[in-house]
Amino acid sequence: MLLEQPEVVEAAVVGVEDRVRGEVPVAYVVGANGLDEAALEAVCRTKLASFKVPRAFVRVDTLPRTALGKVQKHLLPKP
Repeated sequence: MLLEQPEVVEAAVVGVEDRVRGEVPVAYVVGANGLDEAALEAVCRTKLASFKVPRAFVRVDTLPRTALGKVQKHLLPKP
């Protein structure tokens, strides 16, 4: 759903530990200069269940990938 937005080039959503809920989604986004996190969150809130909406949007230059193209989640910066 994030990739459907015109300003998003790449995105990955991973679970991050949370003291209250155990784990919450965090979105790592590679985007154009006009990337607006508030607008992305608003779109997510209209299309996703509340527990699936990312709690944070972290802007990164590139997503770390393996030779096969899989995202290396353990190399993503902590929010």
